Amino acid sequence: MSYESQGITRRNTLKAAVGGAVGGPGGLALGAGIAEAVADDSSDVSADVSTGPSVLWYAAPAADWEREALPIGSGALGAMVFGTLASERLQFNEKTLWTGGPGSAQGYDHGNWREPRPGAITAVQDDLDARTKLAPESVADRLGQPRTGYGSHQTFGDLHLDLPGAPTTTPDDYRRALDLDAAVASVSYTHQGVRHQRDFFASHPDGVIVGRLHADRPGSVTFTLRHTSPRADFTATAADGTLTVRGALADNGLRFEAQVRVRAQGGTVTSQADGTVTVTGADSAWFVLAAGTDYADTHPDYRGPDPHTAVTRAVQRAGDRYETLLARHLRDHRALFGRLGLDIGQSLPADVPTDRLLSSYTGGTSAADRALEALYFQYGRYLLIASSRPGSLPANLQGVWNNSTSPPWSADYHTNINIQMNYWPAEAANLAETTAPYDRFVQALRAPGRRTAQEMFGSRGWVVHNETNPYGFTGVHDWATAFWFPEAAAWLTQQMYEHYRFNGSTDYLRSTAYPAMKEAAEFWLDNLRTDPRDSTLVVTPSYSPEHGDFTAGAAMSQQIVHDLFTSTLEAARILGDTPDFRRRVEEALNRLDPGLRIGSWGQLQEWKEDLDDPADTHRHVSHLFALHPGRQIEPGSKWAEAAKVSLTARGDGGTGWSKAWKINFWARLRDGDHAHKMLREQLRSSTLPNLWDTHPPFQIDGNFGATSGVVEMLLQSQHDVIEVLPALPAAWPAGSVRGLRARGGATLDIEWAHGRATRITLKASRTRQLTVRSDLFKDGDLTFRAVAGRRHTWERED
Repeated sequence: MSYESQGITRRNTLKAAVGGAVGGPGGLALGAGIAEAVADDSSDVSADVSTGPSVLWYAAPAADWEREALPIGSGALGAMVFGTLASERLQFNEKTLWTGGPGSAQGYDHGNWREPRPGAITAVQDDLDARTKLAPESVADRLGQPRTGYGSHQTFGDLHLDLPGAPTTTPDDYRRALDLDAAVASVSYTHQGVRHQRDFFASHPDGVIVGRLHADRPGSVTFTLRHTSPRADFTATAADGTLTVRGALADNGLRFEAQVRVRAQGGTVTSQADGTVTVTGADSAWFVLAAGTDYADTHPDYRGPDPHTAVTRAVQRAGDRYETLLARHLRDHRALFGRLGLDIGQSLPADVPTDRLLSSYTGGTSAADRALEALYFQYGRYLLIASSRPGSLPANLQGVWNNSTSPPWSADYHTNINIQMNYWPAEAANLAETTAPYDRFVQALRAPGRRTAQEMFGSRGWVVHNETNPYGFTGVHDWATAFWFPEAAAWLTQQMYEHYRFNGSTDYLRSTAYPAMKEAAEFWLDNLRTDPRDSTLVVTPSYSPEHGDFTAGAAMSQQIVHDLFTSTLEAARILGDTPDFRRRVEEALNRLDPGLRIGSWGQLQEWKEDLDDPADTHRHVSHLFALHPGRQIEPGSKWAEAAKVSLTARGDGGTGWSKAWKINFWARLRDGDHAHKMLREQLRSSTLPNLWDTHPPFQIDGNFGATSGVVEMLLQSQHDVIEVLPALPAAWPAGSVRGLRARGGATLDIEWAHGRATRITLKASRTRQLTVRSDLFKDGDLTFRAVAGRRHTWERED
């Protein structure tokens, strides 16, 4: 079946830039060879743009969950499609199915100290003042404790569709695919003269996973649907064509339920006593799967109503027409995914599956290499849509996909870079709606974070450390190199302020971002300490993530607090907060050690003391936070040059997410070729055949970080100037991008040739003064008054 048959037209070519004729009536000459056209238009500057061919496809079924299966997701629900022949397998997840938390058999304390430790932090601070550094194990012994009841994300299990008479070997025309533009996974092949097709998608508007099997010969669809799980905490029953899976996690009693309703056109649907549903002799058949738990994101109980009513309602609401569900899904997904198109000269070879495209990739000049890069960029956007939608938890370390009862790092929320990296592309890659779960998650951390701040630090505000879970874990554990990171709350609020900087909503700033920012700032107003070495204010004890010793005033710690105070002070002035609070933040910011210091070999120091080793190639480059995602370091400054020295010394290796961060770093340093080199390294050595990022193992933040890095090559605005093509690599000499977002409420389309911009179209979402920087303009910068809803187009005439 083609998706076009449902009344949805696929877009295969980039539309021409909208707007009035450049240089026509109303045009304004801006310098040699430049003309501007202005037009009023209520539509998006990039509405309905094409994404080009964005399909992952393979010539064989998946044999490995992590490396080969293909992901679909609706935010709350996710599934991995294998495309196996004799028994199709869909491993599926519901994001709130977590062990641990309140009611855990292990007990649960949010990571707060189980007994008071008066003076413990002060004693460590005093030791650091005297000795300048302490071993992580020593500090963990004094400030940490074993973790109990933390829990982990759980697989919901596998849905199997057993197909009698299926081929025993892979047919020559077998194709397994994931269409990013449609968000539909499909399997097709011919067997004994019959063409078989399977389609699967996860619908956000209907809250269900949907599958359809059909064939071009009537009566050829027969299968038995069943559920399996690695846990034994459920019952599976079948009645009236609906499979119901219901149970409670043994660890914490969290109730869960899934229902799978099967319908067929022609043939019969029968329910079996063993909890299976069989379709026999149908022309086509389809199912909807809904799942839920009684989790709620409310402190302190984290429990809501039994999921049965909501799951039943979702299945019933899905109705009896597959075509209606598909059309609703396509409209919803394409409204997000279709906003941005990228053309860097790519051409997907028609006969080369994605795994071969990846294995043959060199990062050279071929159109096929460009195709993989463009596909990987759009895949990051697809994965964010699929794993982060309103009404669910945010994307975790694995998005929403997990096939285990004990996944790596619990498939949790690491707050020392990973969850933040997940959302780096959200604003600039035109997917701002995907941040709603992130905002809600941060807001839900504030109540338990206040208790941790009070009980551990005796202070106001809220805090969270190195990692957290859906149950408000804001305290500590005892893994020496990863238990202490109270700066995390400040870093979490950065994305919220960025959301404001992009969209300009003071209502959002007042109601959502600023309360979290202000409380995080109050925590640091209470907890910064005067450094006896130079009388500056420092974070102590301070630990540069997963690296080195504990010190006072490590660079990343200082840079994060500097970023928080800078943004909070800006927001306080915008909203008119009390003069007393603004004064206290401003005074603290003026006294704060900024975390920028150049060392003996020209490097940006990771610690306040000059401890950096030029032979150190550690995966974390935390002391460059001020370069990215921060905005403290400006290109061309001495700090940028020192950051380049540090980054060069760390090398081009590292884990998948580390390479992704380095793409962003090099782009911020205006070195597009090195940024592209890091993209090449990530694709060649840190990307699995299904294009998932690997640490190893699989971690989704690398996908999102790489997508962010591509945006940074093409557009930057962190310093309130919209910089067009700031780090364009030589590998992309000509191309176009449609639908990038810039801070200040602007959406841009850009075309370029011979490495130079040839056409820029900007549409503002609000009226304000904007500055655009490009070699398209005679003086480099153009400052003008942008009017909400109006399109401004500049084109090179020479």
